[in-house]
Amino acid sequence: MATYSETIAAIAEAARSRENALPLLAECCRSRFFFHEQPTDRVCLFFHGFTSGPFQFEPMGTALFKAGYNVLVPLMPGHGQAGNWNRDQPPPLPTEIETYQKFALHWLEQAQALGQQVIVGGLSGGGTIAAWLAFQQSRTIDRAVLFAPYFSSSSRLVDLFVRNSSSYFEWFSAEVAAKFPARGYNGFAVPALRTFLDLGNQVKDLAQHQPSAPLFVISSEADIAVDRADHRTLFEAALANQPVSWYHCFNRVLEVPHNMMTTLEGNRWQDLLYVMTKAFVESNLTWAEVEEIAYRMTEGKTFDQVVQELGLQAKCSPDMPAMITMVDKREIADRRNPCSVVTA
Repeated sequence: MATYSETIAAIAEAARSRENALPLLAECCRSRFFFHEQPTDRVCLFFHGFTSGPFQFEPMGTALFKAGYNVLVPLMPGHGQAGNWNRDQPPPLPTEIETYQKFALHWLEQAQALGQQVIVGGLSGGGTIAAWLAFQQSRTIDRAVLFAPYFSSSSRLVDLFVRNSSSYFEWFSAEVAAKFPARGYNGFAVPALRTFLDLGNQVKDLAQHQPSAPLFVISSEADIAVDRADHRTLFEAALANQPVSWYHCFNRVLEVPHNMMTTLEGNRWQDLLYVMTKAFVESNLTWAEVEEIAYRMTEGKTFDQVVQELGLQAKCSPDMPAMITMVDKREIADRRNPCSVVTA
């Protein structure tokens, strides 16, 4: 049986050897690991977005490491490779769902060796993979955080194109590519994206008949890449079988983009995203309890007063007061009492 130090060394070396054998787009595309000297209570396994790289979870990983977590952000299959990619020679992105599923299960096994509770998460296509794991391995995974997961696009016409086309699509303009150099593929063969559309349909089917690990689905009104209705639908389906599931959609005025993990890619609320994630992971509140706290705060009470009234102190993370400021109290109050006036 390998020791913990041997295990983390083996994980890092295997990734380094595998990636050294590739011509990488940039060093930021390498797998990122944040390992403590001893196993930790919580281990986070994050999957980056489609055509992107592990750099997307650098800020989140750094912050969670400082909070005492082990964090793994592996480079996904076919991603981050340098080459003269174009319509005639598209980047080598997988077109089989099984490739990503085997990849996810492998890394979940690695994460389990590093601590007691495993949290999975991902952005966009990475969020789709994390969602699939959350249903397939609901007894193994402690929490799943889905950042703008991709189940379908915001346009049915685009979905039809993805479903039926075998063409090449270039989605980074010269201006965007100049702003974010060497951080991902500028284009892709459409069947590679179809893989995530199909995986998303699997997730939606699973949600109808089996429980998941507790989910936190995070969406944004400013996101024009994915269908926000899918996010709400998945949350509601998960909530029916797993009450410790949360949902948040950033208001449009905050301008949180689809690639929401870093300020580098346009999210000036990067640190807030970390706080919300940590609040979910370290709390044990049902969504009904979150809403009850928020509702009672509309009566002019403080967070601490409400939590004490409800006897929920032991179930709340220290970051929960910040999280509760993001909950739409007016919507909750209006739903419970259409004539209510929100004061907090």
